[in-house]
Amino acid sequence: MSLRSLRPLAGIQVVSLATNLPGPLAVAGLRDLGAAVIKVEPPVGDALAVAAPSWYSELTQGVEVRRADLKSRSGLEELTTLLDTADVLVTAMRPSAFCRLGLGDLSDRYPRLCHVEIVGYDGADEEVAGHDLTYQARYGTIRPPHLPLVPVADTVGGERAISAALALLLARGQHDSGGHQRITLDAAAYDSAAALRHGLFGNGAPLGGALPSYNIYATADGHIALGALEPHFEARTREVLDCDGTSAAYTRAFAAHTTAHWEDLAARHDIPLTAVRDAHPATAQTTHAPTAPTT
Repeated sequence: MSLRSLRPLAGIQVVSLATNLPGPLAVAGLRDLGAAVIKVEPPVGDALAVAAPSWYSELTQGVEVRRADLKSRSGLEELTTLLDTADVLVTAMRPSAFCRLGLGDLSDRYPRLCHVEIVGYDGADEEVAGHDLTYQARYGTIRPPHLPLVPVADTVGGERAISAALALLLARGQHDSGGHQRITLDAAAYDSAAALRHGLFGNGAPLGGALPSYNIYATADGHIALGALEPHFEARTREVLDCDGTSAAYTRAFAAHTTAHWEDLAARHDIPLTAVRDAHPATAQTTHAPTAPTT
């Protein structure tokens, strides 16, 4: 039985002021666990709705979206009314912007509220502006002039925000009081780059091209990704391809047939191999994609 079907957060009320990506990812995860979510957007809405409308729609499915000007008295009153019954508050703004809302005494006014605060940086840099691109650039997970293909810091930060909300709710159940947890996207980017710092990934690293059995190869009509990392997979691949397992041998073998041929062979012989596909919606493979949330 899945956590989604168990709905462990049924009865939990979440209020989110977070736009763009990490916050919406986080509250979508809480929604999937059964929480009721109200997302309060500024009058102009969420920029994600313009940049990626299909993703915005996916993340807000089953979420009650409201528009409110929190700089106005009426907007702030609406927010405080929501917080009166909320269990979790998710924010994603600079600390100074949050204080300007007049919520600096949040824990005093709402002692059972669990506040998950998503920021770019912590400490002396907490007011420094940033986005996923700048966080990744800082820790070497992009290669100029190419832009990242996925928002690593935002995605990991969103998952950490889910974990923080769950931990705060668990602690509240034990101590009958809420709490606050700050999630920094800079830290998420730093931790995501650990494989580079420790020499596992990157040019010439074991999983960066040094191992012939863990690499990308051209086929007769495309490319495949071979992940025969464990010795038994690597031995089986050499046996099935009848080659010595060097990069040159794999290159010659894979180039001789189509991608479909190699995927079929891999399925029959239990080899971790798949086609390198375009992620464009028109050609995206959704066989293993998670089921869309239902409401």
